[in-house]
Amino acid sequence: MQTQPTSASVPDFLAAVPDERRRADARQICALLTEVTGEPAVMWGDSIVGFGSRTLRYPDGRETPWMLVGFSARKAATVLYLAEGFEQHAELLGRLGPHSIGKSCLYLKRLDAVDTAVLRDLVTDSVRAGRADG
Repeated sequence: MQTQPTSASVPDFLAAVPDERRRADARQICALLTEVTGEPAVMWGDSIVGFGSRTLRYPDGRETPWMLVGFSARKAATVLYLAEGFEQHAELLGRLGPHSIGKSCLYLKRLDAVDTAVLRDLVTDSVRAGRADG
């Protein structure tokens, strides 16, 4: 089953993050994504907080609804789900601070170790690209 928006409470999810630092990071990231997107935070599945919506289009023609951007407070790292890959963001990633990346995921172990202005720029670029793609 694919991840879908739910009616679960975002504040309850954030309050239940077990690690105090990860919980504080999640609240800060939630505020940042709310500010950048202008969209309300919505739970997607059990563990992803998403903002806005767009349509993901696969090479085989399938389409599925997905969030514009989102995040999850995982045990090992806070994961940001962005609308595009990172190839075009090498310069920003070089200035971000400690992180790792997947196809469209940005992993941060500590928010206080990264440059939040650079993070804001990455999120803003991702939101712009996601809205342009639909």
